[in-house]
Amino acid sequence: MPMSRFVGSDHQILLLQGAQELFPAMVAEMDGALSDIQLETYIFNCAGTGATVAEALIRAAARGVRVHLVVDGVGTGRLPQPWADRLAQAGVRVQVYSPLGPLGLLLPRRWRRLHRKLCVVDGRVLFCGGINVLDDFHDPNHGTLPAPRLDFAVRVEGTLVRYASDVMEQLWWRMRALRDVQRRRLSLALADLRAASAAQAGLRRSEQAGPGMRASFMLRDNLRHRGRIERAYRRAIARARHEIIIANAYFVPGRKLRRALVLAARRGVRVQLLLQGRYEYFMQYHAARPVYGVLLAAGVEIHEYAPSFLHAKVAVIDALGEQPWATVGSSNLDPLSLLLAREANVMVRDAQFARELRARLVQAMASGAGMLDAQEYAQRPWRERVLDRVAFGLMRAMLWLTGNRY
Repeated sequence: MPMSRFVGSDHQILLLQGAQELFPAMVAEMDGALSDIQLETYIFNCAGTGATVAEALIRAAARGVRVHLVVDGVGTGRLPQPWADRLAQAGVRVQVYSPLGPLGLLLPRRWRRLHRKLCVVDGRVLFCGGINVLDDFHDPNHGTLPAPRLDFAVRVEGTLVRYASDVMEQLWWRMRALRDVQRRRLSLALADLRAASAAQAGLRRSEQAGPGMRASFMLRDNLRHRGRIERAYRRAIARARHEIIIANAYFVPGRKLRRALVLAARRGVRVQLLLQGRYEYFMQYHAARPVYGVLLAAGVEIHEYAPSFLHAKVAVIDALGEQPWATVGSSNLDPLSLLLAREANVMVRDAQFARELRARLVQAMASGAGMLDAQEYAQRPWRERVLDRVAFGLMRAMLWLTGNRY
């Protein structure tokens, strides 16, 4: 399907589907970079097409571009030594967000992960979405996939790019400061914190420029922006008049979000959910299913995607109406994303963009998803019900350990 572009306010936004569309666009920008590349990702995997991104970073650093790469300590962990050596030799600066210690994930504070996928080139172009640096046909746990995973990102030019760049810069220097404190290099840590403060000042200036934009950059963190993405979803759902389509890989919505979807369906809005149909992880697969019953009873349609893994985190509301709304980003609608992880989404209010995203999701539902039948769901085997309840109970217990309720 052809890619679409729209111009709204001072933004140009391009919808990209899968690594097959994202990586060539991102590599082209990296190869043209003059001063600076910032990249954050949960998974940085150099198998297959992932290597094209790594090679582009190496080429840029080798010609003098400042390259900052941040990977998550769980999603990526330690880079393979040959790639780590090549990146270091070229001058790529790499940091690992919250690396695991001897106790691994036994410490609840280690459950707070860097899950956002962001790339800014020269402070001019932003890539944001759900796509890791990972080949579309490769899964680290399941091997070769029969079809490309379904996922989306956007390429953005405009005011919000500066905001995203400042967000990434601030995190980089705060991580550096923490590392320097741990190594007892206090003078360096103070310099790092001054750099982080400068980025914070840039954030305040960017936020002041935000109102009135037809595209906005939404963060979720554990400080100032704890509930911003979920609130944006709930507001958009509450305003829906005709249609809601949500595609989400790990869908375990909390009480308020479930209620918003139920109320929308009851007032006559067509609500369609495109969700994971393949077994990927025990918790994400089984913990989602106990919430399906109340949604199906309210008339919500649930379509389970089967050709490959669904990894999308997107939504489009009233695409054919007068007030279209869409979002593309990294945030799942589950407690890990909404309560614990660092996430980033771009929200867009533009008819052309919304129609393009809607067309791709409708095509995915028509060609690769089966609609869940309410009666079949109610009559699923007892073993499945037990596993669903066990997973849901474990999820709630784990959240209790972090001081959260869901």
